[in-house]
Amino acid sequence: MTTSAHSTGTGNRTANRTGSRPWRGVLVATALPLRDDLSVDYDKYAEHCAWLVENGCDGVVPNGSLGEYQVLTPEERARVVETAVSAIGGSRVMPGVAAYGSAESRRWAEQARDAGCASVMLLPPNAYRADERSVLAHYEEVAKAGLPVVAYNNPIDTKVDLVPELLAKLHGEGYIRAVKEFSGDVRRAYQLAELAPELDLLIGADDVLLELALAGAKGWVAGYPNALPAATVELYHAAVDGDLATAKGLYEQLHPLLRWDSKVEFVQAIKLSMDVVGRHGGRCRPPRVELLPEQEAVIRSATEKAVAAGLA
Repeated sequence: MTTSAHSTGTGNRTANRTGSRPWRGVLVATALPLRDDLSVDYDKYAEHCAWLVENGCDGVVPNGSLGEYQVLTPEERARVVETAVSAIGGSRVMPGVAAYGSAESRRWAEQARDAGCASVMLLPPNAYRADERSVLAHYEEVAKAGLPVVAYNNPIDTKVDLVPELLAKLHGEGYIRAVKEFSGDVRRAYQLAELAPELDLLIGADDVLLELALAGAKGWVAGYPNALPAATVELYHAAVDGDLATAKGLYEQLHPLLRWDSKVEFVQAIKLSMDVVGRHGGRCRPPRVELLPEQEAVIRSATEKAVAAGLA
């Protein structure tokens, strides 16, 4: 399996994206390259976004957790979005607009809109354990910015669970168009399809990709394509196309890495894999700390094995 083999054909899929639903396909939650002094390297970030698209990815999601948005200044956060748009075009950029306050999230959605983005991704309120009324009000406020909103269900980190019934309400009110599902509960895909058949399900965790693809997912907000875009894009398309022989083989090869997307150290893990394959992963800003030696050894070994198998 070679890099050129992975690249063949993915560009055609990228060119044929559905313009009215720009969140479909493989959108990479981009890692953010930092210099040794921990300042943002915008030139490297622009190059990274372009490289991902060249290798078959459909777009990027800046300012997600993988992009360390929580430790960026407002100026940095805005410039990250503008850099991505300049590099690959606004239709391919779906920024994360999470914030503690609904008004602040709306302002980030307006910034994305004004920068030329086609959609945004939004966590529920996460400063406290919000009830259903608060969640509905939060998404209603951000939807006023005028861009399609993709909800992000991450009950592990936010302590607010966007269960299928609540997602159906949010969709029915017109507040959201899709959901990035990170709960890990594949059973929800089928219930959601019954309750809100027009709501697009997006794979939200790399290590349940095959299961959610088979359950009807329309896209993947992805982590590990930062390091291995061509192979992971091939995996995604094989899975959604029902080519189980190809998908299962790739999934088994890549799963030792994909499972790190659901671990606490996912940012450090993916950045390390980027370094191993010759990309710029680099350091993280505090409070994230360096990987433990035994963690680094496992990730490095799995990445080197993927490279040896022709997956990079």
